[in-house]
Amino acid sequence: MALEFTDRENELRKHSLQRADELKKHIEPYLEKSKNIKTGFNQADFYETQKQQILRYFNATQENWEDWHWQIKHRISDVDTLSSIFALTEEQKQEILKVGETYRWAVSPYYLSLMDFSDSNDPIILQGLPNIAELQDEEGEEDPMGEAYTSPAPCITRRYPDRLIINVTNICGMYCRHCQRRRNIGETDVHRKKEDLQAALDYIRANPEIRDVLVTGGDALFLSDNTLDWLLGEIHNIPHVEIKRIGTRAPVTLPMRVTDNLIKILAKYPPIYLNTQFNHPKEVTPEAKKAADRLVSAGVILGNQAVLLKGVNNDPDVMKKLNHELLKIRVRPYYIFHAKNVKGTRHFIPSIQEGLAIMEQLRGYTSGLAIPSYIINAPKGGGKTPILPQYLVSLDNEKAVLRTWEGKVVHYDNHTESE
Repeated sequence: MALEFTDRENELRKHSLQRADELKKHIEPYLEKSKNIKTGFNQADFYETQKQQILRYFNATQENWEDWHWQIKHRISDVDTLSSIFALTEEQKQEILKVGETYRWAVSPYYLSLMDFSDSNDPIILQGLPNIAELQDEEGEEDPMGEAYTSPAPCITRRYPDRLIINVTNICGMYCRHCQRRRNIGETDVHRKKEDLQAALDYIRANPEIRDVLVTGGDALFLSDNTLDWLLGEIHNIPHVEIKRIGTRAPVTLPMRVTDNLIKILAKYPPIYLNTQFNHPKEVTPEAKKAADRLVSAGVILGNQAVLLKGVNNDPDVMKKLNHELLKIRVRPYYIFHAKNVKGTRHFIPSIQEGLAIMEQLRGYTSGLAIPSYIINAPKGGGKTPILPQYLVSLDNEKAVLRTWEGKVVHYDNHTESE
């Protein structure tokens, strides 16, 4: 039997179809552009070819590749090794050599396998290998966050009333060229001494307002399993600490660090929130998904803190694609940080207008799950400051005037109590 509709229903259906067509037109430009955005999944075959080339150079096996200790031991940190694996021009070699005299660099074999040396603007190369622009920065600061002035105890950074950081190591799977703590990298890998970590724990115990502790570095997951187990256990047993957080790029730069034993350790101390830093869809690989799946299986809650980087992700379509890829591997987009004024990294800093334009193309154009907060860290330890496009046009006791994600201006009743 054919369905019959009233005139009213037909009119509503006609209106709904027209609205659906309008909404399709909003998303069509992104859908067309996204076809050409490289991701870790659509580049998987290319990455496998790169991996095999690296394994041949080191005369290594798949078992070696999956061993995070092997990956750390074989980080590439000299031009001769790099150019023996992948062909570099003489100009590229000289540039890396020159910058390396001032700023340390190293990349894990895994992260190297993601680099496309046929693309001079490859976002993985930009993040992982030295660039001559690092030496041309005369305005950046060593410590723009003022962490040296917010450290009331060894290893501690405290900028907020109820939470703090424990900085446990300077070791990373690779040394990001945009690193906010590149002053701590030095020339040798060093974990913080146990007595310093103990002093940090004593400070937390003595301050019962601290309910949230972030363990970071460097990269917190590059502590040994035994040390990480001990430290998380000590924090877990402080009665007023409600949650533990871990800051790490391991799922991005060295996903094989997420081992079965690590998962067993993390599962012992809930709740644990792990924030990582994927900056481009090319970093969201099958290996990264495997690491994320393991972490989720241990009850770890995953979030992403992207850094807005010129040439890497300062594009609304790239950022949207990144956030969509992250949600598919169960990593929630949490923050987009505006790049900090760190010495040697100013070539990465985009304009705030670019950040706002990205937020404009997220809100309404994709689900709220895919919309992180855009954050500028106030200088000298002033803390995270959210930056939003202006959606509130005006507000008084009777009404609010709002601008929607489509740019439409609407009036909204404000129900305030009369005096």
